[in-house]
Amino acid sequence: MPSIYIAAPEGDTGKSTIALGLLHRLAATTPRVGVFRPIARRGDDRDYILDLLLAHATAGLPYERCVGVTYQQLHADLDAAIDDIVERYHAVAEQCDAVIIVGSDYTDVTSPAELSVNARIAVNLGAPVLLAVRAKGRSAEQVAQVVEVCLAELDAQHAHTAAVVANRCEPAQLTAVTEALRGFGPRTYALPDEPLLVAPTVAELQTAVNGTLRSGDAELMGREAMGVVVAGMTADHVLERLGEGVAVITPGDRSDVVLAVASAHAAEGFPSLSCIILNGGLELHPSIAALVAGLGLRLPIIETALGTYETASAVAATRGRVTATSQRKIDTALELMERYVDISDLLAQLAIPIPKVTTPPMFTYQLRERARADRKHIVLPEGDEDRILRSAGRLLQRGIAELTLLGDESQIRARAAELAVNLDDAVVRDPRTSEMCDQFAEQYARMREHKGVTVEQAREIMHDVSYFGTMLVYNGVVDGMVSGAAHTTAHTVRPAFEIIKTAPGISTVSSVFLMCLPDRVLVYGDCAIVPDPTVEQLADIAISSAHTAAQFGIEPRVAMLSYSTGESGAGTDVDKVRAATELVRIRAPELLVEGPIQYDAAVDPSVAATKLRDSAVAGRATVLIFPDLNAGNNAYKAVQRSAGAIAIGPVLQGLAKPVNDLSRGALVEDIVNTVAITAIQAQNSNE
Repeated sequence: MPSIYIAAPEGDTGKSTIALGLLHRLAATTPRVGVFRPIARRGDDRDYILDLLLAHATAGLPYERCVGVTYQQLHADLDAAIDDIVERYHAVAEQCDAVIIVGSDYTDVTSPAELSVNARIAVNLGAPVLLAVRAKGRSAEQVAQVVEVCLAELDAQHAHTAAVVANRCEPAQLTAVTEALRGFGPRTYALPDEPLLVAPTVAELQTAVNGTLRSGDAELMGREAMGVVVAGMTADHVLERLGEGVAVITPGDRSDVVLAVASAHAAEGFPSLSCIILNGGLELHPSIAALVAGLGLRLPIIETALGTYETASAVAATRGRVTATSQRKIDTALELMERYVDISDLLAQLAIPIPKVTTPPMFTYQLRERARADRKHIVLPEGDEDRILRSAGRLLQRGIAELTLLGDESQIRARAAELAVNLDDAVVRDPRTSEMCDQFAEQYARMREHKGVTVEQAREIMHDVSYFGTMLVYNGVVDGMVSGAAHTTAHTVRPAFEIIKTAPGISTVSSVFLMCLPDRVLVYGDCAIVPDPTVEQLADIAISSAHTAAQFGIEPRVAMLSYSTGESGAGTDVDKVRAATELVRIRAPELLVEGPIQYDAAVDPSVAATKLRDSAVAGRATVLIFPDLNAGNNAYKAVQRSAGAIAIGPVLQGLAKPVNDLSRGALVEDIVNTVAITAIQAQNSNE
């Protein structure tokens, strides 16, 4: 059972960044990945690094099972503690296909020989070591000296060092550090310093100064403060020192500074601030408070009773953490690891077996990797929605797709800045002012002339983001569209029916859900579009669903579902499924298809052996076609809620170009996955 032990000779090496990158890749290629902390923090506080990693692990083990001993136990009796660690580790390992082991943090009870202790634990666990060292504040030669000493110490304990990562390098030193490490035996890598990873959030600053939130959007309390300005000078000099994401500290009675800073945050051309901290226990003058309120700011304004020096000291001493809820930091850490560490090569040394199952993290990783391999341009019409903005930031940062957002550009970019979302690489278009509106209106009027649509009416219709976005797809300005987070399915789909229409040879637009079960991915269709399909439509849905399955690496074995299996039943509903099955066989003879068949016979080999022993599909079906929307919609929701499956979709199929709908309750993760799916559909439509 492969494992790797991440150890460090000191604090602040960024082990959590390294562990997160390894864990993320392992979870994408290995079914059950666990995490183990041999030495836990003391007291009742949970270990935030373990909480972070468990949020991404896939073995499903609880926190309590994933810790070894406390620092106190370790120092009271080292041999007994190691015995306990070994026993608890193997209890975890028995439930996993791979384990990431994260060594001690030099935070509680420390020892000069702590690296040796970690090495000794690694040897007893049979795990190779990944050595993490801190490069910040050191020259390349000094980093190499630290690595040399550490490797000797690890070797003295008979530990096998698989790799060395020099983390938090000054960007200008990155090449020099990389070169300085080349002479060592293990694989060596260097990661640049990323200030965001240690930047505190506004909420953390509020806690540090024992402050209270006077006003502002609570959603913005998770934004990182990228710097601090202590406003002890006049307002004009304060404005000169403002930067993106900084926190401004000023006494509550400095009305000129408060007003200037608040106005700057609201004004175009000035940076978007993270917060204002009013110190000294001094409230704003009522007139100034009313004026600031009138600006309609969402900027958090925090009050504290501390003086200026105490406030500034507390803020300066606050170090941000990468926690399970800090998604921006997580994405940044993953991007750093993917860019600077050859994770595939590193993990190949662990001889991880090729999995025979596909877990949800494995499937979603494969989706994103395929989208990244040939990036497509996707339009997101709902640019004024926070979930869309957060998703856009993740999509751009991870290189999954190029993006266009629709809406008022100044408002979208201002809100994105408040949410700490980087949209520098995104295109923003406003349907109400775009130079494309006239061209689109004329095209649409010609398309709908038979319905009596005039150019003037078409121009007004083009102001609708769904219609404008669909026209971008139709004209090839973008490759696909994802909408529905704030609109109905009809609002998303109707323009596609009118403008893009069906692909050649397809007469039915339908949908599937990609149902990610714990050990496999199934395709359910149709669960969202066609209420009561005819025989011909049901055959269309089956063929389209099989094609969609193949697009996403799922070998299509099609089950045409009914309440009866084989020849055992009769009646209008069963006969429709039987006729549709025969039509599929005629129209797509290369497909493996079975029907009519009951759900249990389709997916359970033991049931299939009883009911359809010689079928190539029964018991192994991957594409499940429901007889009507009533059955399909209820089935996917039942499996999603009762079996804990991840339902990705609805994925529309049959259109000439990809357009996909979101649930109005879609999470950021759902939106990211749907964009990746749309990009892959666009790749296939161009083949």
